Amino acid sequence: MRSRFNINNYSNLGQRAITAVIGALLVVSGSIYSDWTYFLIFGVILAFSQMEFYKLSGLDGMLPLKSFGTVLGLMIFTLTFMIEKERLPHEYLYLIFPLVSLTFFIKLYKKTDKKPFTGVAFTYLGIFYVAVPFSLLNLAVFSVGATYHYEILIGCLMILWASDTGAYFAGTKFGKTKLFERVSPKKSWEGFLGGAFSAIAVAFLISQYFHVLADWKWLVIAGIIIIAGTYGDLIESLFKRSIEIKDSGNGLPGHGGFMDRFDGLLLSAPFITAFLKIF
Repeated sequence: MRSRFNINNYSNLGQRAITAVIGALLVVSGSIYSDWTYFLIFGVILAFSQMEFYKLSGLDGMLPLKSFGTVLGLMIFTLTFMIEKERLPHEYLYLIFPLVSLTFFIKLYKKTDKKPFTGVAFTYLGIFYVAVPFSLLNLAVFSVGATYHYEILIGCLMILWASDTGAYFAGTKFGKTKLFERVSPKKSWEGFLGGAFSAIAVAFLISQYFHVLADWKWLVIAGIIIIAGTYGDLIESLFKRSIEIKDSGNGLPGHGGFMDRFDGLLLSAPFITAFLKIF
């Protein structure tokens, strides 16, 4: 009898490895193929991540505008992409302000909503916490000569993945000293140092092949990802702990939800983009 592949038959580590390989191949190949496939892939990731955030907010009794907030997030992502690609003049960025203001109009007509401004606040938080960092990636990949450079994105992702992987294995093998026990009891300083070592090593290797940025800039980006990425993970853990859940979702076997996988990127992206634009 022919056996069927079922990822649930594997251990958690096996599921993590399979999901990571498939996801990485999809993201890397799509980002390298063209700027349009990059736009499509990260638009999908943004949508799933933002919907997860709104779903979790709902579990805590909040009533954000899930569909409308996600559409707004995708519109911001699309506008920044088209402007950076020079398909639209930068003045179109001002469309964001009236669009997000429509949230108040919609909430005004929600008769059963007892706390409309809480819903407005969490709708905006989903945009600022999830959609804005993904939109800033557009500024990062077009930061050198207004030309799409997949090397910047792939390099940042490889450093982030190296940091996560190094922290996971070092923490599992050597973790004893708690990093931030109140928020995340399993995270350790040993894991943090293992992740930092892996991130710096990968950044050095990347600098030897991806010359779109100076060598020192890759090392600075590694430093940003090590610190901001760790805080991004802790902040999402704090969010999940506040509503007493383990994972943000189950869309990625072995990893939880999309926010679990990209939480480090959400906090790193603003710092990386600011660094690349200023320096």
